[in-house]
Amino acid sequence: MSWHLGRMAGFDLETTGVDVETDRIVTACVVQVGGGHPVQTANWLADPGVEIPDGAAKIHGITTEQARAGGRPAAEVVEQVVAALAQVVRDGIPVVAMNASFDLTMLDREARRHQVPTLTDLVDNALFVVDPRVLDKVVDKFRRGGRKLEDLCRTYEVALDGAHSADADAIAACRVAWRIASTKGQIGALALPELHTAQIGWAREQAEGLASYFRKTPGKEHQADGVRTEWPLIPHQRGDV
Repeated sequence: MSWHLGRMAGFDLETTGVDVETDRIVTACVVQVGGGHPVQTANWLADPGVEIPDGAAKIHGITTEQARAGGRPAAEVVEQVVAALAQVVRDGIPVVAMNASFDLTMLDREARRHQVPTLTDLVDNALFVVDPRVLDKVVDKFRRGGRKLEDLCRTYEVALDGAHSADADAIAACRVAWRIASTKGQIGALALPELHTAQIGWAREQAEGLASYFRKTPGKEHQADGVRTEWPLIPHQRGDV
């Protein structure tokens, strides 16, 4: 059976910002969908232990006051999210994450920050990831316009209810992945290990192309050095966290 016809586990984070090395998790979702079984959703609200910038709060709707009042300790949330993902991996379920290298790296750094086992500590090489952002750029390389989740949902006619809430984004990412695999045979026909390995190469090529674009574009040259080519996890460097 093709991977997209079975169970998938959507994973998404909302955070205090976009720096995976310094920012913190605010909300998280792991949602299991497909495979002929009911949707199973786990959501977390964390008190990140730092101020949530107004810009981030406007995106995901969680203020510092709300997180402090209703959020659980960050270390507890991080440990539970890692455990939930580890369990789906052990069950042979692929993790679907839009722009996976952001969410998985953020979770990795938070685990290290709070001294809990990382996902790779628990599952090692058993983790197979599906990233709709990477897949979309492979199957429709020259399409004009944005490539954010909202854009992909419009392109692949997928409903997105409540954008920038972790659960809505996680479910939508699974739907987009399913749509791509269902309509693009070269994606749906690959076994999960093959697809995961292929995405490592595709993501690297896409990042290198973006860096090249920045270098050639006046006013954006400085952005080239910040482009990372690793997928689905940016390796941790000793002393980063």
